Amino acid sequence: MKKQLLSLLALAITATSFAQLTPTFGIRGGLSSASMRGESVDNLKSILEFADGNISTNNRTGFFVGGYASIPVDKMISVEPGLYYSQKGYELKGNFSVKGAEFINANAKAQLQSEYIDMPVLLKANLGGGLQVFAGPQFSYLMKANLRTTAGVLGINLLNNTLDATEQFNRWDMGVTGGIGYQFANGVNISAAYDHGLSKVDANKNISSYNNAIKIGIGITF
Repeated sequence: MKKQLLSLLALAITATSFAQLTPTFGIRGGLSSASMRGESVDNLKSILEFADGNISTNNRTGFFVGGYASIPVDKMISVEPGLYYSQKGYELKGNFSVKGAEFINANAKAQLQSEYIDMPVLLKANLGGGLQVFAGPQFSYLMKANLRTTAGVLGINLLNNTLDATEQFNRWDMGVTGGIGYQFANGVNISAAYDHGLSKVDANKNISSYNNAIKIGIGITF
């Protein structure tokens, strides 16, 4: 009985502590630099014909925007689920041609333009003085993936084509995200995060390609 009373007392104290800590909500947005690691070039082999030249992979610059809830666990720790629209993908430059336009095989660029809904669940620690660190899992849903190909000679645009490549990629993606932030007294916050994909993006899961992204954001907590 004594143990049961102590357990009930501890439960009551915990419940009281949670009641005194009110969840808050906010919005956040910023810039992202997305890429893929692994066999990223192979994802587009069914669309692009590669020549014996140098192919370089570059990051795609985009943006993200959405909202979050901050649920306090105690004065230092909080859980932060969020929902964001996020642009991802990557870019190829080099010697390749697009099927149906094989005469173009130099100075070409192909950009995978992916649009995701990101759903991170972060565990955030307040280190004092406004400094924060956070990490947690992230689930993402692919809304659409377009492949935009462009090429030109002597400043003349010979090709500007967009193809729907959504079916070549998995709709669901899972990864982890983490970073550092700073919370100002007026509710404004800034953050820098890195998303590390864990699921193969290829629809058939035959190619080991994974999403990566660096995100720099600014938000406000209400």
